[in-house]
Amino acid sequence: MQRIDTIDDIEAGLDALVLADARLVDIRSRAHAVPLRRSQPGFESLASIIVAQQVSTASAASIWARLKTHVAPLTPENYLERGEEAWRLAGLSRPKQSTLVHVSKAVLAGELDLFGLCNHPAEEAITTMTAIKGIGPWTAEVYLLFAAGHPDVFPAGDVALQAAVGHAFGRESRPTAADLRVLAEAWSPWRGVAARLFWAYYAAIRGREATPLL
Repeated sequence: MQRIDTIDDIEAGLDALVLADARLVDIRSRAHAVPLRRSQPGFESLASIIVAQQVSTASAASIWARLKTHVAPLTPENYLERGEEAWRLAGLSRPKQSTLVHVSKAVLAGELDLFGLCNHPAEEAITTMTAIKGIGPWTAEVYLLFAAGHPDVFPAGDVALQAAVGHAFGRESRPTAADLRVLAEAWSPWRGVAARLFWAYYAAIRGREATPLL
């Protein structure tokens, strides 16, 4: 597996994508720079993705800053030890509090190796992660994209990606997750770069960041 570790990797993926799908030539030019956006594997990276679920970038950043203040350093042990008062002060919703409890316990029990998963095939890693209560496909896919640098993962359930693809291809309504998964098959084995491209395109046309990484 060729990881996406550098901007050169992004450029190589973009070059391959526009050769495979001519529709992406104009999208690439309109998206301007396509950022790398990598994070270190581990609990903190996954926690940041969980915090970013279903909230604006600004709200996620605010909650994240408070969480790192009230749980410092942010480790599974410290998260569980600080308890509900710290989680509430950080602004975590009940479902996110619960998900991070399950993740913390799984990591400490050796049931979830967030470093080792980065070397597994995408489907296998996603299956392992989604077995943890509260982690859905979107969370697992985003983790593999940004923490593992996986080249061929496309989070089709991401609303911004759906909106970006729908706009780019002139659709009256954004595609469903199922529709987008089918569309994205044409961009394999560079779906991870295609996702970054469409997030960058979304930022260009909407004037606001949509990449789900703090």
